Amino acid sequence: MPRLADAEIVDYRPVAELERVYPMGSIRKISGQLRFDGQVSARGNLTSVTYQLPAEHTSDDAFTAARQALQQQGAELLFWCQARDCGESSLWANEVFGNAKLFGADDRQAYLLLRMAEPRNDTLVALYSITRGNRRAYLHVEQFEVAAPLGELLPTSATLLRQLKSTGKLELPRLAGEPQEAWVTLVSRGLNLDSSLRLIVSGVSAGAWRDALIGKGVRAARLETGALDGKGLKIEVIR
Repeated sequence: MPRLADAEIVDYRPVAELERVYPMGSIRKISGQLRFDGQVSARGNLTSVTYQLPAEHTSDDAFTAARQALQQQGAELLFWCQARDCGESSLWANEVFGNAKLFGADDRQAYLLLRMAEPRNDTLVALYSITRGNRRAYLHVEQFEVAAPLGELLPTSATLLRQLKSTGKLELPRLAGEPQEAWVTLVSRGLNLDSSLRLIVSGVSAGAWRDALIGKGVRAARLETGALDGKGLKIEVIR
């Protein structure tokens, strides 16, 4: 992942073997316990670095640049939240990342958990960006190499929708065959979170995917079939 020009490393933690839990939902504290809807937990080797960004770069700029760089390497987005959808920044800073520098405004934060593409698909990358009350902006990056195979990990429906609305497309190269029930449910839920979007479904099995999504309650009028080639499944927003 390219480092932003003039960004300063303010915290670096070399490789350490440990048990790690990454939230896949908004976090909150109830009766002294950290709670979130989903998670990925595993044992492995963790490396982390925190950058303080120069005044001309916002935390959103750095977060977007990092996300795009990782997606260009084929990384899959597992969970993505922004602003108050993430929960309290103080909990992310102190409870999840153990770094008080990352405590800032709840509406100026973003978190993303990604899984790298094969052959590094047992490596997770976590990004957390924040702007503090003093307007200093930070980007925290963790790379976690898992000791045992991760197996199948599914993103959240809201993450698929956020990706679709932010980038205009959803590319899922691993979904090359006939529609899988778990993925059909996941994608249809994401699409139905915003019923105003009209979409083009492309890929070798585009017709089968369109039918399967309609079967899960996505209105047929919202879905068009695109090119019947390419790698996996691709869904694009009709502008």
